[in-house]
Formats: sequence, C-alpha cells, structure tokens
Amino acid sequence: MNQEQEFLQSKEWLRFQAAVGRETISFSSDDFLANGIIHRLPIVGRYLYVPRGPVCHNFQFSIFNFQKNLEKLIKKARESKVGWIRIEPETEELLKSIQETTDKKVAKAPHDVQPREVLRVDISPSEEALFSAMKPKTRYNIRLAEKRGVTVIETREGRHIQAFLDLITATSGRKSITSHPRAYYEKFFQVLPKEMCRLFVAEYEGNVLAANMMIFYGGTATYLHGGSSDAHRDMMAPYLLQWEQMKFAKRAGCALYDFGGVKTANSQQPADNKQWKTENKKLFTSNSWNGITKFKTGFSPSTQTVVFPGAYDIILNPRVYATYRAAEYLNKKISQVKKFPTH
Repeated sequence: MNQEQEFLQSKEWLRFQAAVGRETISFSSDDFLANGIIHRLPIVGRYLYVPRGPVCHNFQFSIFNFQKNLEKLIKKARESKVGWIRIEPETEELLKSIQETTDKKVAKAPHDVQPREVLRVDISPSEEALFSAMKPKTRYNIRLAEKRGVTVIETREGRHIQAFLDLITATSGRKSITSHPRAYYEKFFQVLPKEMCRLFVAEYEGNVLAANMMIFYGGTATYLHGGSSDAHRDMMAPYLLQWEQMKFAKRAGCALYDFGGVKTANSQQPADNKQWKTENKKLFTSNSWNGITKFKTGFSPSTQTVVFPGAYDIILNPRVYATYRAAEYLNKKISQVKKFPTH
C-alpha cells in the first residue's frame, strides 16, 4: 500500500488530529512520508507517534535517500523535544532498513497502537461472487436481516449521528472497551469531507440497531468505528450493515474493503509450525478477539489477513525512554495485582 492509500498518513487525518487539540508534525521528501502526532505522558514528557508510517516508495533502491530522509525526520523530532519516535512500518523489510540506516536504537514498543493484523478484502469481483465466498452462516444472517425488515442507509442526519454516539458508548460499556469522548467522534463529521467520512446505520421499525463510521480513501473503504444495540440482536443487523457497506464501497470504485483489526493465529505463530498451533489452540478459541474475528472473517474466510510488524520506538533520549519503560512495567504489574486480588 503506497502513501496515497494510507488514510492515517493523509493530510486530512493530520487536520483531524489538529482539530481535536493535538500537535502534529508533517515531513515528506523523495517518496518518504511521515505524518505524526505528538503525545505527552506524565513524568517522561513528549513522544512522536507516526501511525502506519513512515511510508516510503522504493527504499531498497535508494538507501542513501532513505537514510537522509530518516535523519531529517529524527532532526525534526528532536526540535520538537520528543524522547522517542513511535513508528509502525508496513513491512518487515522496511523495519529492517530503518534499523540498519540509523545509529539510534530501535526497540519494540511495549504495546501496539494500531491493530497488528487486519482483514482487507478484494471487492473487485461481482457482488454475487463476494456473497458466495462468505461463510454459509454469514450469508444466512444477512438474508435473515433482510427478511425481517432491517434496512441500511448512508446518512449525515443529526439524529443518526447521535444514535451512533449512543451505540459507541453502549458497546464500549458492554464489552469493557475504552472509547473516546463523544466530542472526538463528532469531530470526524465536522472536519473530514463527507465523501471521505461516511456514516451507515441499520434500522428496524425506526430504531437504529447498528451504526458504523467508514473512511473512504485511496481506493480503500475502512471500517473505523462502530456500535450495535443490545436490543433486537436476533435481527442480525450488523451482518446486513457490513454487507451493504461493502456494496456501497464497490459502487464507489473502491478496490479494497478493510474490516480493521482481527486476531488469528497468523500474527501469533511461527510460519508453518503445526506443533505450535496444537499447543496454543486455546489462545485462539477463548481470547477476547475471538468473537469479532469470527464475525469479520465470515465475510471472506479465504482472504489471508495482513500482518504488520507492529509498533517500534526510535529512541532519541535513552534516559527518558528508560524511565518510560520502567513506568510501563510498573503499571503492568499494578494492573495484574488489581486483576488478581489477594484475600
């Protein structure tokens, strides 16, 4: 995926981040792009986060230019007084080039920011072919929602936006997911162009049962945020909603439909390690991602997921970074103690 296709590296995304009050940095030169957001942490201060970046074309054919641009990015980050740069290279090859062309230490971040594994489906085949490729249970649930009278519309009406915000809050509480404040989601509709940020809702008898925010950018439609109601779950509204979004994206000229994060064995295991699969089978039948992964992969079970290297930190201030990692370790231990209290 090139830089024009990655919406997290787009000017529009940077403008959105600025609108929610975040300081941003933009650097591009010679097929090298790194748009970033500066975050501030207690005690350790500032760091630069470059989501799904840096992005670089043909870096393997121009190592000198790549190194020069990486050094310029580091210099710009230093001028902003950050302790480290958190990056998310698209490939292992790009990560290796970054590690080999900088004299700074590049360490695996303590946690990933964007999903390490995503499901991106080629929607260029016909609607009939796409529907036939789904799991039988997914097709059944889509037909069931249609039969029972669920309808899907693309909208920017105020009542639908408020329903979407309500569903985000309800879904987060039900699944113990930390969500952004309502004002954060409202900014999407205020800042991003309508043709880029679209809201889809699934209704039944005037009630919104599910709502999803989609980002259309660079030939890809990305499912970004969504929520569903606990009422009328037997209507299977989320299934029909995703299918109608896929069809809309296809008609809009998109080549890919990005379902967002999943967690399968693909991102967790050594390649072709049958013993590992057997020993760790429980990990992928009982983890918290199991339900959402099963739901998403049902729309294209034969599609191989995309696995990224994950988040890495280019360390600019070793002392500050060591303090940050120590604090992260301590917080993790405290969380574990709270999770398993003694009696």
